[in-house]
Amino acid sequence: MKKILIALVVIAVSAMPSANAVSVKGSQGQILSVSKTTAKNGTILTVSGEYFDETVGIYLAFCVVPKKGMPPTPCGGGVNKAGLGEASFWISSNPPAYAVGLTQEFLPGGRFTQKVKVSKRIGKFDCTKVKCAITVRADHLRSNDRTSDLFIPIIIK
Repeated sequence: MKKILIALVVIAVSAMPSANAVSVKGSQGQILSVSKTTAKNGTILTVSGEYFDETVGIYLAFCVVPKKGMPPTPCGGGVNKAGLGEASFWISSNPPAYAVGLTQEFLPGGRFTQKVKVSKRIGKFDCTKVKCAITVRADHLRSNDRTSDLFIPIIIK
């Protein structure tokens, strides 16, 4: 009985999110989570999402936080239409024909998990002096759609 109890405690503790993990909920019920919000230059963070609308493609990226109502930009890795990079990702279950194979598909339930590399600089911006964040926005097919915008600020040390 004691071994079973110990095993259950170990399972429960290992299933708990990191003490620094943060989640935000969007206007459509979608949830964006990041493993921690303080990082060193070059740190790779685990970012996950759930309940996203699988009919709307998104960009997941590390970006400078924009003025309210504006899309996140500039971003590390830029707008990733090539499907390459460590700081931006295109997630879409219905990409245009030219992007088949370049996007990551949503998992059932509008879920995804990705490793995002954060950096001290995004272009000319220094993320130790301006606010930078893990961001989600609708992809370029719905570039004016702000309903998917989510931000989790990251402090770069």
